[in-house]
Amino acid sequence: MPELPQPAIDPAGLRPATLAVRGGQYRSAFQETSEALYLTQGYVYDRAADAEAAFAEEIERYTYSRYANPTVTTFEERLALIEGAEDCCSTASGMSAVFTTLASLVSSGSRIVAARELFGSSLVVLDDILGRWGVRTDYVRGTDLDQWARALTTPADVVLLESPSNPMQDVLDLPEIARLAHAAGAVVVVDNVFATPVLQRPLELGADVVVYSATKHIDGQGRVMGGAVLGSRDLVRGPLQQMVRNTGPTLAPFNAWVLTKGLETMALRVRAQSAAALDLATWLEEQPGVASVRYPFLASHPQHALARAQMSGGGTVVTMTLERSGGDDEHEKDRAFAFLDALRVIDISNNLGDAKSLVTHPATTTHRRVDPAVRAELGITATTVRLSVGLEDVEDLREDLDAALAVLRGDDRPRAAAKMNP
Repeated sequence: MPELPQPAIDPAGLRPATLAVRGGQYRSAFQETSEALYLTQGYVYDRAADAEAAFAEEIERYTYSRYANPTVTTFEERLALIEGAEDCCSTASGMSAVFTTLASLVSSGSRIVAARELFGSSLVVLDDILGRWGVRTDYVRGTDLDQWARALTTPADVVLLESPSNPMQDVLDLPEIARLAHAAGAVVVVDNVFATPVLQRPLELGADVVVYSATKHIDGQGRVMGGAVLGSRDLVRGPLQQMVRNTGPTLAPFNAWVLTKGLETMALRVRAQSAAALDLATWLEEQPGVASVRYPFLASHPQHALARAQMSGGGTVVTMTLERSGGDDEHEKDRAFAFLDALRVIDISNNLGDAKSLVTHPATTTHRRVDPAVRAELGITATTVRLSVGLEDVEDLREDLDAALAVLRGDDRPRAAAKMNP
């Protein structure tokens, strides 16, 4: 990373809320209040010899924004400070963060042990892309420590998991899995997108690498895409940086600036959204038409005690399974669609972590490409609905959900207004 001027404030001893607002800022000669946005592709040199020295890495300076950019550096440093990581490498999206991490850690003949409870695109990367490169992936049920122990009696290069999982909110025992993985020689990679660094810090629980889709809570307002990988300086400045610089999944400076501003309010948003999510999850458990609710801080969650031990909040996502009517899966899917279509405030979208509440049907969107038998094993059915709770008044969200459930029950209840379509 290029040599930078002194930061605007020394981060030593400061707490995460302060670092989220002031970490990683380098003011220009203009002494601006807000972080500067450097929309530039390249950089100029006083002498040709300076360019030669820069590319020979004899001097540290910015050379090309595919390699590094001052605005991107600010985002990376700020997130690393919040996470408590030695270093951070940003990427163009969350999936580029997952892929470049794995690609920088494996080669032909490598072995990955992964939790079965992964985002659909991650499974495509493991099976359809890395599998063609000669990388073997063995899957285990993430909540079954016996399966982890058996799988890790054989040496492995990488262990990949997400906790809580998408969409069924399974909570995995990070310290024990990390212990087993390290004994097998594996690097532990945790997708922490549901919990965010506000509610869970996997590096403190034994993980080696944390990946994020910054598109979700870090932006939190539906504007830009981005990803991030956090871990040791040796990993970030070594194989990961080489992979990103030379294959090009670089975070754009404008996106980095938006994400940096998102970090300033992330903790406030996530805590408020988590409180609303717990409120709605508790209420939904009691509603006719709802078969079950998955939320880590509900007492009914199968890993409730583990979630309380690892996380400081239950997160912003509630996953519910609607009661079946006795029809086949196509009929039950239509009923789930009717529920989604009846919502007036909550929008249908495959995203999450937004200030606006969003709802999706995982079996036909985010997990569409997952084998149906695997979906069934994980509990993702035709009646599974994932709700990302936003910042609206929780009573408006409750009324919206109640009216949509009434449609499924056939209650003759007037709606306040129809959802406006563009």
